[in-house]
Amino acid sequence: MRLAEHLDGKRFLLTGVTGFIGEALLQRLLVDLPSTTAVALVRPKPGQSGEDRLRSVLRKPIFRAAGEADDLLKTRVEALEGDLSNVPELPSDIDVVVHCAGDVSFDPLIQDAFTTNVTGTRALVERTLEAGERGGRAVHYVHVSTAYVGGRRRGAVPERAVEHQVDWRTETESGLRLAARIEEDSRLEGRLKEFLRAAERDHGRAGPLSVAAGAEERRVAWVTAQQKAAGKERARTLGWTDCYTFTKAMGERLVEEIAAPVIPTTILRPSIVESAVKHPHPGWIEGFKMAEPIILAYGRGELTEFPAAPDSVIDVVPIDHVVNAIVVAAATPPPLSQPAYYHVSSGSRNPLTFRDVYEFIREYFTKHPFDSSPAVMPTWDFPGGRAVERKVRVGELLTSAGNRVLALAPRSAKVREVSRKLDKAQGQVEFARRYMDLYKAYTEAELRFVDDRTLALHRSLDPADVEMWGFDTSEVDWDHYWLESHCPSVTAQMRKYDEIRRRRTQAAASGPRELRPATEGSAPVLAVFDLAGTLLPGTVVDTYLTLRLSSLDAPARIAEFGRIMRHLPGWIAAERRDRGSFLRALFRGYAGVDLDALEAYVDDVFAPSFLQQVSSDALRRIQAHRDAGHRTILMTGDVRQVTRPLEGLFDEVVCTELDEVVQDGHRVANGFLTSPPLVGEARAAWLRRYAEVEGANLAASYAYADSHVDIPLLKTVGNPSAVSPDVPLFRVARASRWPVADWAASSPTRRLRVPQQVLAGTD
Repeated sequence: MRLAEHLDGKRFLLTGVTGFIGEALLQRLLVDLPSTTAVALVRPKPGQSGEDRLRSVLRKPIFRAAGEADDLLKTRVEALEGDLSNVPELPSDIDVVVHCAGDVSFDPLIQDAFTTNVTGTRALVERTLEAGERGGRAVHYVHVSTAYVGGRRRGAVPERAVEHQVDWRTETESGLRLAARIEEDSRLEGRLKEFLRAAERDHGRAGPLSVAAGAEERRVAWVTAQQKAAGKERARTLGWTDCYTFTKAMGERLVEEIAAPVIPTTILRPSIVESAVKHPHPGWIEGFKMAEPIILAYGRGELTEFPAAPDSVIDVVPIDHVVNAIVVAAATPPPLSQPAYYHVSSGSRNPLTFRDVYEFIREYFTKHPFDSSPAVMPTWDFPGGRAVERKVRVGELLTSAGNRVLALAPRSAKVREVSRKLDKAQGQVEFARRYMDLYKAYTEAELRFVDDRTLALHRSLDPADVEMWGFDTSEVDWDHYWLESHCPSVTAQMRKYDEIRRRRTQAAASGPRELRPATEGSAPVLAVFDLAGTLLPGTVVDTYLTLRLSSLDAPARIAEFGRIMRHLPGWIAAERRDRGSFLRALFRGYAGVDLDALEAYVDDVFAPSFLQQVSSDALRRIQAHRDAGHRTILMTGDVRQVTRPLEGLFDEVVCTELDEVVQDGHRVANGFLTSPPLVGEARAAWLRRYAEVEGANLAASYAYADSHVDIPLLKTVGNPSAVSPDVPLFRVARASRWPVADWAASSPTRRLRVPQQVLAGTD
């Protein structure tokens, strides 16, 4: 009998249709088995119903042959909202349940792995049994597991139940309790202090909210790492490679205990599932699977070695072989209490070694390199896992040392370039570490998945169905598969990214984008500029020394300079903790200064030299914003007197105001400020309030700054730019894809530094 006749009128319940296997299975049912219908269990998302998510799947190109998405939802497929944590009542007219969903990450959180692969499976099985009772039929339950469910064993792996004595109920309860305990431990006083101290080192200058956010990020990261490690170590102590295979094994055992005695049960175990040979088209794949990150990293020259034995088998199976096996198995229900097991794999009869895969990938990239590929592709010598481990460890030590040195380096374009190269090297080392830790057990596994029953199932097909529904992996031509199908498919998206990056680089080289003019009646667009380090080189200390020393005679200048030097270490320490405290301490030095005389000095003497320091690129950018009708704002921690030469360029000047008293008819600074300096988070708060009062559009607004202290300000607007940034801001900008600019000074004139006359004691 033909397969279509076996499945004529059958109604399938599918899980995981938004995932790789589930989507491919749904496509084959709708396109190639037109007499079947399906119910898809789909989890809704915020703002998107389960039906909307299913509609998005059905609108993909591979479903076009089945019809329009809306027509399919009316006639062939139904969305059942829910997920494995809350499985709703299933329709009573279903004939086959195919459970494709599951946590497929190799390093999941222990609670996620158990919740999805065990408790979720139990809920689905129980709902399946209920539906069968209501419908008066024995629903065929098809459970998609993994060939690696047998754990850390060697040799032939038979197609039968895995032999172990581990109790899935006990392990599930224990795993969930362990995850909760780790969460509680993260809130202990000692750990919270550790998180807070680390956050203060990195974010103290930005403000308390940034520190709090940084501390919480560290706590969450610690919890995540501990929950992943807990699952992995528990799995290893019981003989499994990782938490994924461990919880899949627990899921299989509960299926054997609860489902198999009552309804026909099939357990199907694919190995490493990769792109299609034929269906829906050669090379079809969704997302990155096990091999793709390794392929792409090798093609970029970032993976110079791999911890595998060259003759070890990597068991790959194309997605369409897996789907065909599922469909044929669904049409062949086994007897009660005799679950059927099928290994959908290739290693037993069409083995592919790691060296084979390496040679295929190397040949492909030699002929078809990325833009970022090296001139000569890396050569893998397969020195063994320990040698690769040593190499990775050396890389970790070197990049760690490099980061420590970089933290002490002065700010410059050269330092930022070193940072970029170091980040790239660190990314390569972290990639190697991650994939060593994840895949080491798989690369060392000397397994051979016996697939006699799977081959027998294939051979049971009517000869007329073999071309469409066959899944004999011995017929796969690996040479053609890797060179002509798989590699071209998985690299296509990366080549698109390369083109996008190329265009972005060209656009950056051609200068800043033209600003969109403000339209009459629209909300104001703001353009916020930092001063020191952004519009001009130098710091507030430079301008303070220039202005303060101008009012002193030679002995007083030397005394003041000495005071600065004595307090400088303490000020630097204070600045790292709280920039506001540093500015207060620095500006105390203005005590006793005649402000009228100071402002006259600024207007007559200081301003010409000061304006020469302002970047010509910055001036052009400010003017471009003014020409576009944007409202320009200068925001600085420096005192009002320093900003006087720039007031004509800005609609608003936000700065530090010196408090004053009147003595003998003169305005004299008393060493205090009228309000706290506007630094870090305070700048972002001021801008949000200003935008609220003025009705400004922050999403369309701009901000320019040079320091990681201003990250809260930059995040407040829709168009942030990092200008000559320090390393922490440079890294955030690159990660966030913010523009990074270097605004050159107007002329090669001297910077505002301590005059040599001060050191000499003469005018």
